[in-house]
Amino acid sequence: MYTALYRSERPEVFDEILGQEHIVRILKHQIESGEVSHAYLFCGTRGTGKTTTARILAKGVNCLNEDPKKRPCGVCENCKAIKDGTFMDVIEIDAASNNGVENIRELRESVKYPPAVGRKKVYIIDEVHMLSPGAFNALLKTLEEPPANVVFILATTDPHKIPATIISRTQRFDFKRITSGAILERMEYILKQKQFEYDEKALNVIARAAEGGMRDALSILDQVLSFGDNKVTLDNALLVTGSVTRENLIKYLSQVQNHETVAGLQTIHAILDEGKDSKRLLEDLINCCRDLLLYKQAPEMLEQTGSVMIDDEFKSMAEKSNPETLYRYIDTLNEQQENMRYSMHQSVYLEVLTVKLAKIDGKERKTSVQSLQTAPETLNELNDLQRQVKELKDQVKNLLGKTNRGFSDEKTSRPAKKTVQRYEIKIDVASIYRILGSATKIDKNRFLDCMKDILSTLNISSKAMFKMCEIEAAGPEGIILSFNNEFICGRIINEERVRDEFENSVGRIYGDAKKIVYVPKNRWLNIRQEYIKQMRSGTIPRDAAEIPSDQTKEHEDDIVQEAEDIFGKDLIEIKED
Repeated sequence: MYTALYRSERPEVFDEILGQEHIVRILKHQIESGEVSHAYLFCGTRGTGKTTTARILAKGVNCLNEDPKKRPCGVCENCKAIKDGTFMDVIEIDAASNNGVENIRELRESVKYPPAVGRKKVYIIDEVHMLSPGAFNALLKTLEEPPANVVFILATTDPHKIPATIISRTQRFDFKRITSGAILERMEYILKQKQFEYDEKALNVIARAAEGGMRDALSILDQVLSFGDNKVTLDNALLVTGSVTRENLIKYLSQVQNHETVAGLQTIHAILDEGKDSKRLLEDLINCCRDLLLYKQAPEMLEQTGSVMIDDEFKSMAEKSNPETLYRYIDTLNEQQENMRYSMHQSVYLEVLTVKLAKIDGKERKTSVQSLQTAPETLNELNDLQRQVKELKDQVKNLLGKTNRGFSDEKTSRPAKKTVQRYEIKIDVASIYRILGSATKIDKNRFLDCMKDILSTLNISSKAMFKMCEIEAAGPEGIILSFNNEFICGRIINEERVRDEFENSVGRIYGDAKKIVYVPKNRWLNIRQEYIKQMRSGTIPRDAAEIPSDQTKEHEDDIVQEAEDIFGKDLIEIKED
């Protein structure tokens, strides 16, 4: 009976585990010293070795080899039984299909009994994030006070869905994505062992398509071998993965760089006519731009990893590519990738993309005062803008000084007034009080853990704004976010598009659509102080109204004053929202 590559080539001992040296070192030391923990949490994307490492750890604690440094040996009766899945004391549970309270109660009953054969009973719970809230609560007590001869190994791809009370009772290990170079080496080793012919370019395509997962890489390699009669060729690898040839990618990028829109559109249609996936095409283009950029900045890095085929065509393209152009290509490709996610007419987006890329001139982007108002993307840009504004302010002062000293007869044109957007900031105090009334530290920490994933889904502008926020409170009623920058807070409150993007991402990742209140930091401190005062006196108003208009006006004036300090009073024009 044929066994798939990802199963037949699964590591059996710690030394065979790929790309997780930091985890292997710790686990081997724990087995050698006899200090194995009662509970582990293995986190990481698919195909990085979580379940495989769990099985090897189970072998290690039950191995019969007398030398602890050689555990697991892989050859004793216990190691062989665990490999074959016949070892009674290693129980694997799929939480996706066994996620109820009853299933965990059965587990708790079985935990009471001692191991039948080995030293310890090992429970491997895969996809543990799929357990219901009731099941997690049922598991909690067992994790907190487990029997001495029991080890729990929890594996998940979504650690943010696991309650903090569970995480705090385990040793957490985060599995890294396996590098393309390591995946490439492993595939070469397997093919040489089996004496199969292969093309190195084809292995590069497979390694890229795997996206850091060894299991995915071996599954794709299995398909390519079956497709090509045990031969791995570039054409077969491209057909199986849906990837685009490096030649076509370079050709397309060269055409848009030369502003050859028609030729670029023809290349796009030719690629799609070959049956290539639109999303895969965008990913390949982003990776190609990334490789070109890295080669220009750090060529030795790509050469050492061996993950990219660096031929004469690639070098020629890198030489004539402007880094600024590549930056803008990547930004545009990422934006279009997001737009295409739910579209039924992806070819139209690719045509629009081609027109956009062909119009990029590669010149350095210029920033202005207006860009500060509409898209404060990075702190570096903000600092640069402040420096430029200061220089302009000094120049205006010099001109005014000359006029006062006797040059009034000369007609001096006044600089155009700068427009400062003034946002009305209204605070929903009633919602803040309700949130504070049920807020917990657990909810706050859980949202804090999710924040990194939430920010990763936002566009550059929104990401920069929400990086400035601080999570003040979280609970069943909602979440409170404060901002030191009052201008940024006002913009978020008044721009529905920005709020919707962030709140939709919160609903997807945090798992619950929450009421979110945005408040400037200085006003939050006053509201919190008043809440504490009223809570102590027992007079908290549940129907609190918005901040009075005179207080709002006071804070709006603070923003105007800040703008006047930067640009000068004579150069400011107030624009109502």
